Amino acid sequence: MENLEKTYSPKEFEDKIYKKWEEGEYFKAHINKGKKTYSIVLPPPNITGQLHMGHALDHTLQDILIRFKRMQGYDTLWQPGTDHASIATEVKVVDKIRAEEGKTKEELGREEFLKRAWEWKEEYGGRIVSQMKKLGDSCDWRRERFTMDEGCNKAVVEFFVRLYEDGYIYKGNRIINWCPSCKTSLSDAEVDHEDTPGNFYHVKYQIEGTKDFVELATTRPETMFGDTAIAVNPNDERYKSLVGKNVILPIVNKPIPIIEDDYVDMEFGTGVVKITPCHDPNDFEVGLRHDLPQVLVIGEDGKMNKNAGKYEGQDRFEARKNVVKELEELGNLVKIEPHDHSVGHCYRCHSIVEPMTSKQWFVKMQELAKPAIKVLKENELKFVPDTFDKIYLNWLENIRDWNISRQLWWGHRIPAYYCQKCGEMVVSREEVHTCPKCGSAMKQDEDVLDTWFSSALWPLSTLGWNSDDESFLEHYFPTNCLVTGYDIIFFWVIRMVFSSMYLKKEVPFNDVFIHGLVRDSQGRKMSKSLGNGIDPLQVIDDYGADALRLTLVTGNSPGNDMRYYDEKVIASRNFANKIWNSARFILMNIDEANEITIDDALKDLEIADEWILHRLNQVIEQMTANLEKYELGMAVSKLYDFTWDEFCDWYIELTKKRIYLDGDAKSKKVALAVLKYVLKNILKLLHPFMPFVTEEIWSHLGEEDMLIVASWPEFDEKFVFENSDKSMEEVISAITKIRNARQGMNIPPSKKAKLFVEILDQSNANIFKDTTEYFVSVGGASEVLFDSETMPQDVIKIITQYANLYIPTGELVDYEKEKQRLTKEKEKLVSEIDRVDKKLANKGFVEKAPAALIEEEKAKKEKFVKMLEEVNASLAKINK
Repeated sequence: MENLEKTYSPKEFEDKIYKKWEEGEYFKAHINKGKKTYSIVLPPPNITGQLHMGHALDHTLQDILIRFKRMQGYDTLWQPGTDHASIATEVKVVDKIRAEEGKTKEELGREEFLKRAWEWKEEYGGRIVSQMKKLGDSCDWRRERFTMDEGCNKAVVEFFVRLYEDGYIYKGNRIINWCPSCKTSLSDAEVDHEDTPGNFYHVKYQIEGTKDFVELATTRPETMFGDTAIAVNPNDERYKSLVGKNVILPIVNKPIPIIEDDYVDMEFGTGVVKITPCHDPNDFEVGLRHDLPQVLVIGEDGKMNKNAGKYEGQDRFEARKNVVKELEELGNLVKIEPHDHSVGHCYRCHSIVEPMTSKQWFVKMQELAKPAIKVLKENELKFVPDTFDKIYLNWLENIRDWNISRQLWWGHRIPAYYCQKCGEMVVSREEVHTCPKCGSAMKQDEDVLDTWFSSALWPLSTLGWNSDDESFLEHYFPTNCLVTGYDIIFFWVIRMVFSSMYLKKEVPFNDVFIHGLVRDSQGRKMSKSLGNGIDPLQVIDDYGADALRLTLVTGNSPGNDMRYYDEKVIASRNFANKIWNSARFILMNIDEANEITIDDALKDLEIADEWILHRLNQVIEQMTANLEKYELGMAVSKLYDFTWDEFCDWYIELTKKRIYLDGDAKSKKVALAVLKYVLKNILKLLHPFMPFVTEEIWSHLGEEDMLIVASWPEFDEKFVFENSDKSMEEVISAITKIRNARQGMNIPPSKKAKLFVEILDQSNANIFKDTTEYFVSVGGASEVLFDSETMPQDVIKIITQYANLYIPTGELVDYEKEKQRLTKEKEKLVSEIDRVDKKLANKGFVEKAPAALIEEEKAKKEKFVKMLEEVNASLAKINK
C-alpha cells in the first residue's frame, strides 16, 4: 500500500488507467450463460465531426449504467459504433472537395466521390472513437460497428428485400418533402416545423360563365399554377349550388372544378381552399380521392418550371412576389393579411422544404406500426419518464408512409435493378447484371436509403442478425435499455421498435431512458450560430473527465434539459480533490502490520463509527434503488452529500484525535478500519460516475482486482445502528449550533471554553454523556460539565431537543475590543445607507438610470439595513 501524490492531477493518470482497462479486457463481453445479461447499444454518433456536449451527456449516462451492472455481476455488453449520416456526411465531403479541388461530386464521378467519403470516415470515425475513450466509455471496442460496414450492409439489404417481398415497400409518385439545397427527399421526421411570419393572400376566382367570384386565402400564391380544383365542405350551405361548376384559374385562365371534401374546415377563412395536389400533402390526398390531375410547378432546384408559364426559371419566393403583383393588377387580389404559419425546414441545412410529388421508394407504415403501438400499451416497452409515451403513440397512430429513398451517393444503395432495354425491375439480395426477362444489361437504382433505414436495424445488425454467427444476438437481445435524447424519439426509437417487431417479434430494448439537452448557462440550445457550444474535450483537458461526468449527471433528471455552468465543473473538480485528500490522509495513517478488518473492529466500535457505518448502509440501499429507476442525478447527489458532509467534514475530523493523540492503540485501529472500509465503499459507489479518480485511489489500497470489476456494495443488517444514528444526529446539530454561535461572536476556532450541559430529558442523557469527546475535539469545548451549579453569569445559550448548552463568554470574548469593532461596523453601515438614500432621492438619477440599476440600489439598502439590525443586536448584548 502506497500513498497518493500530494496533488490531484487527472492528466497524470486518466489515460494510463484507460489503457489498463483496455489491456485487461475489462470491457469485453464474454457470453457467460451462467450470469444474467445486461446490454446497451450506443446511439451511433455521426462521422461528420467531433463529439459535442450532448454526446458527452448521452455517453456518461450509459457508462454509469453499464459500470453499475458490471459491478453487480451481470454479463454486460455495451455495443459501440458510428453512423454514416448520409446527408450530413455527403454535404461535408462535397464542401471539402469544392474547397480543396474546386470540383463538384458530378465532376469526380460516383466511384471517386465514394472513395473520398470513405477517407473521411476513416479520419473522423477514428477521431470520434478516441474522444469516447477520453470520456471513459467502457464499450466492447473489439465489436465496434459502422452502419455501412459489410455486416450492417448485408442486414440492410435483407431487411429491404423482405419488406418488398411482403408487400410493405413500393415505388410510387407521391407527395414528399424535398430539400432544394441538399437536393434530396426527406422523411416527415427529417423536417423541422417552425412558426414563421407570412401572409394570407385573399384571391378571388371567377365562376365560369358568370361575373361572380369565389374568394379563398392562400399562403403560397406561387403554387396556383398547379391548382387542379377548389374545394368546399359538403355541409357548407353557402356553396352547395356551386359544387360541380368550374372556376377560372387566374393568370392561367383555365377552368378547374369546384369539388366538395370533408377535409375543408368551414370555420377557417372563407371555407374555400385551392387544391394543389403536387405541392401540399393534404391536397395530394384530396386529389387521389377525386382523381384530380397532378401538375408540378416547382422543380428540384426550388425554381418554377415550365408549368408556371412566364415565371419559369424564377426562384419560388421571387415568383411569389411577382404573382401577387400580377394578381393585384388583374383585380383578383382582395387583400393581404399577416399570418404566422408553420413552415417545414430541412433538419440538416435549415432550408425551407418544398412539398412536391416525386417518384420515390416508400414503406407502408400502418400495419407495421400496430405491433409497435401494442408493446407500449402492454408495458413490454417502457419510457422513462412515461410522459414520452404520448409523443411515441401520437406519431405511430398518425403515421404516413415512410419515404426511404434519397438522391445522394453516400449511403446504402437501394437493391433494385432495372433492365436498360425492356425496363424490367428486380429487387434482389445479390447484384443483378443480366435481365431475367430479356437478357440485357441491368443497372442498379441510383438512389440510396434514408440514414434511419439502417439505423432502424442498429440493435439487430450490430449483434449479428442475418450473419453466419448470431451467438451475440441470441445471448444479448433484446437489449435492456436505450439511452437517448427526446429529440429523436420518432427519428430513431420508433423505427427500431417496429423493425424489430417485424423481424424478430420482440422489442429491441425493454426501457427507453430519455434525457434532455445540455443548454448553456442562459438556457439556450448550444449551436454554432450562437457560438455558445462547449467542447467536452477542452473541459476534460482543463478539469479531467471525472469532473465533466459528475457535472453532467449532477441535478440531471430523466427527460429534463440541464444547464452547463463553469462553476458546476469547478465544483465537481473540487469534489474529486476532496476525495483525493481524504484518501491520502487515510493511506498516510494506515499501518499495514497492525491493520484489522472491519469484522474485527465491529465489537469495539464507538458511536461515531456505528453512525458512519449506518449512514453508509442507508446510502448504499438508496443509491441502488435510485440507479435501478434511472434516477442517476438523485443517486449521485446522495453520495456527494454523504461523502463531503458526513464522511469528510465530520467522521474524518472526529477520528483525528483517536489517530494522532490518544495513544489508545485499539481505538486507533478501529478508527482506521472503519475509515478504510467506508472509503472503499465510497469508491465503489462513485466509480460508475467518476471512474478514473476512483480507480486511481483504489490502486493504492492494495486490492488484487481493479475497481471496475469490484462487487457493488449491498445493504448489510450488521451495519444497522439506529440508536447511534439518532445520537449522532443530535450531537452534530448541537455542535453546528455551537459553531454558528461562536462565529456570530467572532470567536476564533482556536479559543476553547468550558461547555455546560443542562439535561432536559434524562432518558436521552447518554446522547451527550457518551459523546463528550466530540464536543472537545470538534466543538470548541475545553471540557464538558453536566448540570453544574457553578455556571457563569455571561453565557451563550444553545437550545437542543434534549438539553440546553451554555458557553461562558467571559473567557472567549474581549468585550471592549468587540464593542469597538461593532461600533466601527455600525458607522460604516449607517454611511452606506445614507449614501443610497441620497442617490435614490436624486431626481436626476431616478429619471435617467435604468430600472435594473435602481432596483439594485434598493436591494443594497435592504441588505445594509438588515446588517445594521444584526450589529445593533450584538451591541445590545454587550452593553447589557
